[in-house]
Amino acid sequence: MNSLIKLELARALRNRKFLFFSVIYPSALFLLISSTSGSPTTKVTGSDLTVATYMMVSMASFGALTAVLMGNSERIAKERENGWVRQLRLTTLPGRGYVLAKTASAAVVSLPSIVVVFVVAAALKDVRLDAWQWLALTGAIWAGSLVFAALGVAIGYLASGDAVRPITMITYFGLSILGGLWWPSAVFPGWLQDIAKWLPTHAYAALGQAIEQSRAPHAEDIAVLVAFFVLFAGGAAWLYRKDTLKA
Repeated sequence: MNSLIKLELARALRNRKFLFFSVIYPSALFLLISSTSGSPTTKVTGSDLTVATYMMVSMASFGALTAVLMGNSERIAKERENGWVRQLRLTTLPGRGYVLAKTASAAVVSLPSIVVVFVVAAALKDVRLDAWQWLALTGAIWAGSLVFAALGVAIGYLASGDAVRPITMITYFGLSILGGLWWPSAVFPGWLQDIAKWLPTHAYAALGQAIEQSRAPHAEDIAVLVAFFVLFAGGAAWLYRKDTLKA
């Protein structure tokens, strides 16, 4: 399985388009939004955080989401369609090895997307946090991305090679926008805020925002993330077994 993980990492790192959207794109969005949303001391509606501090967590979360969701779903669907997954089943690789290799490689690639946003925020927007906050933010956002890695696997086994991209894009942008990663959910209409607080992306960003404010995350946000992880991982496992039986 280690050989497969190395192969997946090499493929991901050679994919310049994927690296752009998962690493460079979130940082560019961060600079654009934070530079056009008032002065450096402007506070985000419904929060004690400045725009730059708030958007740093949002865009780091967005970058990690891009790496694990987009990276997993499309590759799995296309490799199922072209017979690569079937060929791997003829080797000594355990059944779960393919899924674990995909998830591990996506998680590794998601780390630079988080770190680059942090570096840009500190260097160009003068965001200052304590050392423990930087470390805690990196760990929380990186670990939280596993929720969406499981979703990417599930979509990869659910959709065909032709259908996977539109399904992934609708899911990707829907979760990002409605979850408050592109702009604060506090500016949404009341009915939309009620929907947003139950989305995993909203809870995901809220973990980082709690760390920035030196407080414990809300139990509700943790419960939402755990529930969605169980749902997505369970769905991915069921779809994987279903696909195996059809092979």
